[in-house]
Amino acid sequence: MKTIAFELVPPNIEDGPEKAVEEAQKVLEYSREFGMEGRIRHVMIPGLIEEEDDRPVQMKPKMDTLAFWNTIRPELPGVNGLCTQVSAFLDKKELTERLQNLRGAGMDGVIFVGVPRTMADGEGSGVAPTDALAMFTELVPNRGVIVIPTRDSEVGRLNFKCECGATFGMTQLLYSDAMVGFLKDFADQTPHRPELLLSFGFVPNFESRVTLINWLIQDPGNEAVAKEQEFVAKLADSTSEEKKRLMLDLYKRVIDGVRDLGYPLSLHLEAPYGVSRPAFDTFSEMLDYWAPDKP
Repeated sequence: MKTIAFELVPPNIEDGPEKAVEEAQKVLEYSREFGMEGRIRHVMIPGLIEEEDDRPVQMKPKMDTLAFWNTIRPELPGVNGLCTQVSAFLDKKELTERLQNLRGAGMDGVIFVGVPRTMADGEGSGVAPTDALAMFTELVPNRGVIVIPTRDSEVGRLNFKCECGATFGMTQLLYSDAMVGFLKDFADQTPHRPELLLSFGFVPNFESRVTLINWLIQDPGNEAVAKEQEFVAKLADSTSEEKKRLMLDLYKRVIDGVRDLGYPLSLHLEAPYGVSRPAFDTFSEMLDYWAPDKP
């Protein structure tokens, strides 16, 4: 795909379709303002489900992924869709119908994800994500998985997923250069070179109070993740210019470390607290350094 994707989270149902249209219009407005017009080629829409009760931001009923995409698509000419899909609660027939509808609506790729952290791998009465990768090779040409470079045994996990049929991986939000060492190890140990959507998320100052990003990347007992959480806290407490400098430095270290390893590279940009002008200001500087749509 070699794309720049921007994540848009479906709004709460109570906010109505107007909120969805407003967010899409902000993407266009800030893209023009910061020289990114026409460069975002995909919107990535996560299919959110209930998770732990300790989630810092209350999970209210969300607009369905497909309904959200059909609402914002007319606002985003030339932009296609990517989405995550939890498969474990749908049987083969239900999942087939869901994927047919997603593909028919212009979804270029689907990232199959597992059960919430409150459940164990393999739980759920439906189709396991690894089974879905092999099952829908004809229906979904771009089949994705989540890649977490700081997770134990991730090289083996991704290798297995590629053998099952994954064509690309979208990373967890990157707040260290752990991805560099991981991809070097993966290249040394396996023949697979899936496309990677490298994920970078803007950290606003109110992360200090809410700690949503800290919660999203948590892995209790994992020292590497603890260091990433420290970096997120530092970003949250920084001035706008310092925040931009720190994010750009991280971006350069990741890009310089992985760009010559033989993987097709794309970008996944995220503003977990919502579309904002400071986020696009930071992203535009990152894209000035390197982007998949320029030499």
